[in-house]
Amino acid sequence: MMFLDRLNSLCPGALVRQGERLDQYTTLRVGGPADFFAEPENEEQLVALLAAARDTDTPALLLGNGSNLLVRDEGFPGLAIRLGKAFSVITVEGENHVIRAQAGALLSVLARAARDAALTGLEFAQGIPGSVGGGVYMNAGAYGGELGGVIASVRVLTENGSILTVPGKDMAFSYRHTRAMDKRWIILGAAFSLRSGDPAAIEAAMRDFAARRKEKQPLEYPSAGSFFKRPAGHFAGKLIEDAGLKGLTVGGAQVSEKHAGFLINRGGATAADFLRLKDLVQEKVEAAFHVRLEPEVEIVGREG
Repeated sequence: MMFLDRLNSLCPGALVRQGERLDQYTTLRVGGPADFFAEPENEEQLVALLAAARDTDTPALLLGNGSNLLVRDEGFPGLAIRLGKAFSVITVEGENHVIRAQAGALLSVLARAARDAALTGLEFAQGIPGSVGGGVYMNAGAYGGELGGVIASVRVLTENGSILTVPGKDMAFSYRHTRAMDKRWIILGAAFSLRSGDPAAIEAAMRDFAARRKEKQPLEYPSAGSFFKRPAGHFAGKLIEDAGLKGLTVGGAQVSEKHAGFLINRGGATAADFLRLKDLVQEKVEAAFHVRLEPEVEIVGREG
């Protein structure tokens, strides 16, 4: 059976395609086509898709909101699986101060659900442009908060197809790193342990974070958020700015003049533009300050 036919048989009624361009699924708005693309409708279909990929040695890529991802122009040589609306359920257990969210739920929607339930602890996540799955996988954070600090447990799919519930304390959360990365686990969802709060104070904090983001970040352009990890003892954006790189441009990709930690798509950028710009920033910052910046963004796909 052809691989596409197998995917269709595993996911009746779901979106399954060949050659689907991935630029429309990433916040950088760049990226070539995936050999195969599927959007499963439930966990059973997801498990079956990943098993099919594993059985045929087909690389698999999980997509949520695509906010921390750079797909090369040559595309992805395997199966891209997008966790869309079918994986975006959020459940509030107010009496227990717990919110459960599936991997495809947006962090911004999760933060608002917590606010509406008068639960505090997720205000910082209001402006993070990612999904729960990707955010938990990399321990996303902002303004002094990190998801690992409020996670009670995580549901994961292991490489051999088993589903586990892992206590938050066993996820080894650290700066932009988790045990899921080491084990190559796929995040299915998470339970967040919050506290009762004053709705007005929660709303005020979220408005403050939103205003600060709007003032300091280039939200008017496609980007992947902070492109580089924070190096020990430094801030990536400040190093890039101090190296005189604000406004540095390659094709349609540019170091933001508003916040040097952001690489933005000024229009018509390619993945190759971003990769060349990344290399230039790394080279110039290392030459000036002897600090090697490492991408926070995951770079995937065929190398041309």
